[in-house]
Amino acid sequence: MSEPRAPDPAKLVVGVFLSDKQRFEAVFDRLVGCFGPIDLLSRWLPFDCTTYYEREMGRPLFRRMMSFESMIDPDTLSEIKWTTNGIECDSKEGGRRTVNIDPGYLLRERFVLATGKNYAHRISIGKGIYADLTLIYQRGDFQTLPWTYPDYAQENILQFLRKVRKKYVFDLDRRKSDVLREGRAPE
Repeated sequence: MSEPRAPDPAKLVVGVFLSDKQRFEAVFDRLVGCFGPIDLLSRWLPFDCTTYYEREMGRPLFRRMMSFESMIDPDTLSEIKWTTNGIECDSKEGGRRTVNIDPGYLLRERFVLATGKNYAHRISIGKGIYADLTLIYQRGDFQTLPWTYPDYAQENILQFLRKVRKKYVFDLDRRKSDVLREGRAPE
């Protein structure tokens, strides 16, 4: 019999894309207000692998990826997605989104995104939200899966996620060693 135990805390990673870079600062401020200080922030990344959002948001589209200093409980991902959906709704103009926000989390072994769209490989995590196993970490690097979104398979996104993972592993190991040194129960 397996013994249930709490999962490791996860690194919150959020991707934001929009067609007007000037809107980013307001979205950034809202995200920081909701989730705390930013740990790592990408440069502007081209978002040119799909035309899916062009009708609603225009083009060209630009993306920024960010991770947050505080770690999260992976079980809170559905609430986080509802929060980012609220920011998207507040940013609408003329009934159209001006920003798309993709929250997810990173653990040592995987990167998971939250979505409101069901599909065969997605698992319900409550409140109408599904977890999309987007990338797995094996053999020293992220591996794409048959359903990985094309933009998350691009080298510039993978490079950012490698940096986030390196920082996450360092922080997690330091946190665990602090717990052992202090002789207290893990948080």
